[in-house]
Amino acid sequence: MMHLEEGRYKIDGVDVLDLINQYDSPLYVYSAETMKMQYEKLSKAFPGVKLGLHYACKALSNVNVLKYMKQLGAGLDAVSIQEVYLGLHAGFNPEHILYTPNGVGMEEIELTVKEGVKINIDNISILEQFGAKYGNSVPVCIRVNPHIMAGGNTKISTGHIDSKFGISYYQLRHVTRVVKLYDINVEGLHMHTGSDILDAEVFIRGAELLFEAAQDFKDLKFMDFGSGFKVAYKEADITTDINDIGGKIASRFKEFCKQYGRELELWFEPGKYLVSEAGFFFVKTNIVKQTTSTMFAGVDSGLNHLIRPMLYDAYHKITNISHPTGTERIYAVVGYICETDTFGWDRKLNEVREGDILAFHNAGAYGFSMASNYNSRYRPAEVLIVNGKAELVRKRESFDDLLRNQVEIEL
Repeated sequence: MMHLEEGRYKIDGVDVLDLINQYDSPLYVYSAETMKMQYEKLSKAFPGVKLGLHYACKALSNVNVLKYMKQLGAGLDAVSIQEVYLGLHAGFNPEHILYTPNGVGMEEIELTVKEGVKINIDNISILEQFGAKYGNSVPVCIRVNPHIMAGGNTKISTGHIDSKFGISYYQLRHVTRVVKLYDINVEGLHMHTGSDILDAEVFIRGAELLFEAAQDFKDLKFMDFGSGFKVAYKEADITTDINDIGGKIASRFKEFCKQYGRELELWFEPGKYLVSEAGFFFVKTNIVKQTTSTMFAGVDSGLNHLIRPMLYDAYHKITNISHPTGTERIYAVVGYICETDTFGWDRKLNEVREGDILAFHNAGAYGFSMASNYNSRYRPAEVLIVNGKAELVRKRESFDDLLRNQVEIEL
């Protein structure tokens, strides 16, 4: 967490402005201590069950973060063969990696079979091809779409009726026919409704569908309920009461296991919950520009580094790190990309001056991992604070990086 101490902002005891002086801006900074705190909250929230937490590495895929999650005891949730390779490189046992792709062909799935990771299939066509090739020699998990809207935002909800993710619950009769025809070894059932889960009822409703479906799969080892636990982005934001939800889900899951006749593992795939609040993105104010109706603070970044506000209408709290005692004024904070890349309208900030450093909170999830080189801008550096010490975990890009894979020809 970031705190103001004697007029200076610090993260886990490390002075933020000192970090900017050392590593320049823009800069992503992550707190390992916050990740650990969030992981331990989840670990303790589901009493009396065999719990498996698989970190959704698409949220923040720096290999050092993956290694840290492994150190905490997490497995890995990967959505691409490249994330599988990253996980293996970070030292994860293949058995602790769940590969949950969407829209990929059999060629990529065959690569994951070679690596020995657990495979989650989310469409009937691939399930048929998989069964025809591997029969019961390679176990699989099946992703079910429960047709449940999470949070009311179709941009982040993945379990509603128009979602491209998963096999419709109403197609499970077809699935069981395919499984029987090819003698497929189904070891897990999976659902993921998306982000912003606020109460246990969403999970329980989806769980009841999976519990019912489980009666047709006699050799299950685990059930995976995805994630979507909500963290605070604004002051007084409603967040997931993880202990309340955890207790209710664990209780119902234990009842199901007794009915099923075997104790299964209960899995989740937290990403945002583990790393969102652990991350901060720091930018420098290039210009302060007054128009007839708006005071703009233009910074040395844009949608190329933090696209969530533009892509998802996501809110990120913004703090003026350099001038914490300045008079509060209203600003629109905008980027330097040749597009409309507004980070926030009508933000009340301590007076912003050219050269001031601004911090975007909750930048650990889907920040750097969605960054690009649009406008031929360099991607920023990343720093991880571990045990009170700041470590550079990704260098800032240079012009050589822009040209690295380009092949210049004679024209």
